[in-house]
Parts: sequence; C-alpha cells; structure tokens
Amino acid sequence: MEQRNRDQFPLRKHPRLKSVNYNENGAYFITICTHNKVRSLSHVVVGRGLAPAEIRLTKYGVITESELKNNSKRYPDVNVDHYVIMPNHIHMLLTINASAGASPRPTVMDVICSFKSLSTRICNQSGHQGKLFQTSFHDHIIRNEKDYLEIWQYIEDNPAKWAEDKYYNEK
Repeated sequence: MEQRNRDQFPLRKHPRLKSVNYNENGAYFITICTHNKVRSLSHVVVGRGLAPAEIRLTKYGVITESELKNNSKRYPDVNVDHYVIMPNHIHMLLTINASAGASPRPTVMDVICSFKSLSTRICNQSGHQGKLFQTSFHDHIIRNEKDYLEIWQYIEDNPAKWAEDKYYNEK
C-alpha cells in the first residue's frame, strides 16, 4: 500500500485552546453536529400563533437524550444544565464541578467523546448505520453569569429560530 505524503492532506486546525485546561471547574457551551449534518435526531414543529416551537425526537434523538442524561452517572462531577436536541445538532450547557483533589478529573473532551461513542453504538444497534456525529465539536468557555444566561436563552430559543439557524439545511 502506498504511503501518502503529509503535504497531501489539508492542515486541520486543532479546535481546543492550548492555554485552557478543559478539566477545570466551570461551564462550557457545547455544540455537536451530526455527521454530514443529516437530520436524524429530531423534527421541529413550528407553533401557530403564540404556541412555541416543539421538538419531536426521532428514535435516535431519544437514545441521544438518554445518553445525555446518563452523563452524570458516568461523571458525577459533570452536569448537563440545559440542552436542546435539534434535527442535526445538539446544544448543551455543560458544567464541571469537581471537588478539590478529585482524581481523575474528566475533561470536556472525555465527556463529549464518551457521550458520542455510546450514543452512536446504541443508535447503530437500533438501525442507524455508520457515523452519527461529526468528528469534533464546538466549545465556548462561559466566562460569567451574563454569558451563561445568554447561552441558556439561546438554547431555549433555538427551536423557534430553526429556519434561520446556521445548521439548518434542506436535507
């Protein structure tokens, strides 16, 4: 088999900040997209009049939600404070609150990687084929209470703004 030259592959920017320790106590805004942004997790039903938009989870969305809720069993010092499972992505507020000296402390990457791996495995056992999520994820370190509350509201409002969402597509 022919070996490829490293120059033939596009350079990929590492998505995590080198100056940040991602196992420190704090809050993080996480966005995870489905593989190729396929709408496999839910459907958004837009409300009429004053009725709010409603999320209807697919069977893969139900599995994903269950695994989100199981995070605190796997990682007692980690909590998913708020989330929304959109058709092709998930937004969540994740907090790490490890007691002093807790070892080993999970990193954000540990938590997200195990969540994605377990969700994919169970979805594949339920009929999904192949990758469920994109390789990486987006994170934003929450700096203060105002930032936290704005992100909470963004997650809350996301279903109603689905058609304008940057992850919206026609698939």
